[in-house]
Amino acid sequence: MKRLPFRYIGSFIVSLYLLFLMPAVILAQSEQAGQASPPIAPQLVREGDFAIKLQSALGMGTAQDEVAAESRLGEVGIAPRNGWIADYPVTPDIIVELQKSVNDAATAKKLPVGKDEALQRFHDATAGLNLSIRPYAANQTHPAMPSGPEQYPDQTVINNYYYNQGPPVVTYYAPPPDYYYLYSWVPCPFWWTDFWFAGFFILHDFHRIVFVNHRTVFISNHFNDFHEHRVFRVDAVSRFHGRTFAGIGASHRGNFISTGIPRSERTVFNGTRTRMMPRERMTGPPSGGSRMGGQMPHEGRGSFSRGHMRKQ
Repeated sequence: MKRLPFRYIGSFIVSLYLLFLMPAVILAQSEQAGQASPPIAPQLVREGDFAIKLQSALGMGTAQDEVAAESRLGEVGIAPRNGWIADYPVTPDIIVELQKSVNDAATAKKLPVGKDEALQRFHDATAGLNLSIRPYAANQTHPAMPSGPEQYPDQTVINNYYYNQGPPVVTYYAPPPDYYYLYSWVPCPFWWTDFWFAGFFILHDFHRIVFVNHRTVFISNHFNDFHEHRVFRVDAVSRFHGRTFAGIGASHRGNFISTGIPRSERTVFNGTRTRMMPRERMTGPPSGGSRMGGQMPHEGRGSFSRGHMRKQ
């Protein structure tokens, strides 16, 4: 009887092993994917880029120019409360405000599609940019906290991210004590897929370079008007409470902060800007702090409460 070479026998054994192992691997991956929690550093998307995508998604034409897209949306009342600010990131409160304005515009028949279709297209647009955020309704009830902590990143994982990658611009988890003084807490409750958060954290000052579709863009809350030699900063907490600079599409209100520059909502916040922005401050340790469930900073430069999280 002719013997098979050893390499064929070895290949057969390995193939048989993988055949039995593969279902278990697939099941483990599926279970892990089902328990995936929001990232420590959510993807950053500029308002200007989102405006271009949203205009197309709502059937309002296409535009490669973000100012044109912001203006077109603003004409029908679709804009954040402070208007569109091209380089500002699309944070959870921005999505909540935009969804409301899309709902209002569709109800007023200012869009080429009905309300349900418009809201579905809005959700598809946000999901396509990994902004899996849904507004929280006050009359909703929440289930109890998960029985195990495995749904959320371990505090050690969060700490290591900060020490290795640096502080993220936006995060849904309480920063480590050494970094918390850099952040403001914005108390805007929302859902990230099936995870509920009482709000989010955002740096007081930021200016980041992000690569989108093979191009370099800037995400910042600072706006440097070169001609006037002035730098303006959008404060996330003040913006959430209704006091901020006005961008494209903002309705005229008395609580906007005036820049003193004519048509500044277009020339300052959406025009060509010098990219010389203040650096993020990391000058020393905080005077106090906490982890996820301890004492947080008091009212002042932007207080924040506990980073409550619940899973639906």
